Amino acid sequence: MPKASSKAQQQAAGAALAAKRGEQDSSDLQGASKQMYETMSEDELETMASTDRSDLPETAG
Repeated sequence: MPKASSKAQQQAAGAALAAKRGEQDSSDLQGASKQMYETMSEDELETMASTDRSDLPETAG
């Protein structure tokens, strides 16, 4: 399962996961979180969203 490679990616996965679970309206998603919502399973999103943020850079690259 994928791990987040940046804090931004981890945050986007969290938003997509909330939408998958019905905790947030999926129409509110934009950019990476919208793409993740459409292409990843709830399990994949949970793994990515639960990545420890302490050692991650703000953005990938």
